[in-house]
Amino acid sequence: MNLTAIWAIYRFEMARALRTVTQTVVSPVLSTSLYFVVFGAAIGSRIQEVEGVSYGAFIVPGLIMLSVITQSISNASFGIYFPKFIGSIYELLSAPASFLEITAGYVLAAATKSLTIGVIILITAFFFVDLRIQHPVWMVVFLVLTCLSFSLFGFIVGIWATNFEQLQLVPLLLVQPLIFLGGTFYSISMLPGVWEQVSLFNPVVYLVSGFRWSFYGMADVALGWSLLAIFGFTGLCVAIIGLIFRTGWRIRD
Repeated sequence: MNLTAIWAIYRFEMARALRTVTQTVVSPVLSTSLYFVVFGAAIGSRIQEVEGVSYGAFIVPGLIMLSVITQSISNASFGIYFPKFIGSIYELLSAPASFLEITAGYVLAAATKSLTIGVIILITAFFFVDLRIQHPVWMVVFLVLTCLSFSLFGFIVGIWATNFEQLQLVPLLLVQPLIFLGGTFYSISMLPGVWEQVSLFNPVVYLVSGFRWSFYGMADVALGWSLLAIFGFTGLCVAIIGLIFRTGWRIRD
């Protein structure tokens, strides 16, 4: 394992994030705070509690997942797309680094950025609502796995994209609707029977459910299914990235 290559890519990506700290950290935190204020005030006045938890506290895990998932995809996709755009990808491919080492550098940097944002939002939430974390270890596990898995997915999106418009296409048209319909602001048990069953086909439901369970001990699906979903998604992303580097698809084009 070429740790020097991983560290070089990671350090470069983190330095770029520090140069644009307003865009990478401040903007998503403010956006999530607005979600918290608007939904907490508008819906919270009608829904006082969900299974014994105040609505303001109930939506915190969902809001963290919303920000972490979108930022993981955005950071990782831009990180690998930009070298393609300026042509420096060929220097990267000719370096003594395997696809695992290249992927690890970009994905770890993207995951670190989104994890930082998630932690900042969590700390901010303590000033607004009474939060309790019943299973802190599992909370960290779900948060880290979500950052890593969706950074891998964002890496795939960045390789697939051929322009900046396509770079935003998947997050806006596919991922965000899944997040909003994935129990971010509600429990799927509140839905009519048919729609509750339909929601189970949404993979984000399993992530939000597991993460919320780590806070309040409540879940829409069993913890085992949530872990199986995130590990399966991570493994699938790694397999796809490996296939991309072996074939050179959208990298050497």
